[in-house]
Amino acid sequence: MDFGYGTYDNLSEKYFHLPYTDQPSLSGKKYTAPKIYIGLPKWGRKEWVGKLYPKGTRESQFLENYVHHFNAIELNATHYKIYGSDDISKWAAKANGRDFKFCPKFTNLISHFSGFSNVDILTDSFLKAVIEFGDNLGPIFLQVSEKYSPNQRDKLFKYLRSLPNDLQFFLEVRQADWFSDPEIKKELFNTLESSKIGAVITDTINRRDVLHMQLTVPVTFIRFVCYGDHPLDYYRIQQWKKTLSAWYQAGLQQAYFFIHAHNEESLINFSKHVQKELSSFV
Repeated sequence: MDFGYGTYDNLSEKYFHLPYTDQPSLSGKKYTAPKIYIGLPKWGRKEWVGKLYPKGTRESQFLENYVHHFNAIELNATHYKIYGSDDISKWAAKANGRDFKFCPKFTNLISHFSGFSNVDILTDSFLKAVIEFGDNLGPIFLQVSEKYSPNQRDKLFKYLRSLPNDLQFFLEVRQADWFSDPEIKKELFNTLESSKIGAVITDTINRRDVLHMQLTVPVTFIRFVCYGDHPLDYYRIQQWKKTLSAWYQAGLQQAYFFIHAHNEESLINFSKHVQKELSSFV
């Protein structure tokens, strides 16, 4: 993920301390069966063969091996193509019988190129396909363009309210004005909460405003951008461990935690550390 890219030069642990805020959407009571899903944005990199996947693993076998290592995937592939139901069913079959979640990203034909006008047919086609994941379908997330400003929020909010309420949706906004104006920020999260739509939290170095820490539903969806081999990455995970533990105590039901890195080869060892740390208190 290039969004918010930066280096750790001249940064200290203090810079990465996570703020805790009261979460009105939580019950205030500890959920009896909290769950955390941890994964990557894709299942296939050839350089993972021999490190994550057995030597000799073919690309066609990446997913069936991936589901043995992680219990979720942030499915960016659906952002670039609307797959047919048959394709989705084949992917779902690889996770059959497992507590594994696919979290498909909205096609960019809707999120980036439509302005949210005349998208009923596109939306129906996209959702008709992804529901083929069945019990393995996790949250579906809509990431709008970094150029999409609050000046266009009426169309976006109308579209969000039109989405079916029997599926879990999350929204990620990136344009800075969503967060710099307190009234707009408040309106955004109030709209999401009233629509029972989650707010994606993105933890990346050079855009700390998108690390908003707001829960509009009792589920959180975190996109964590790291270097994978830097001491500050390990410190940042400790901060998330404390925060998620507090949120679970306050009534959080589920967390989805997806690890991104500019050097994707470094994801393997670091992701194992993340799984060990963040799964230990659930």
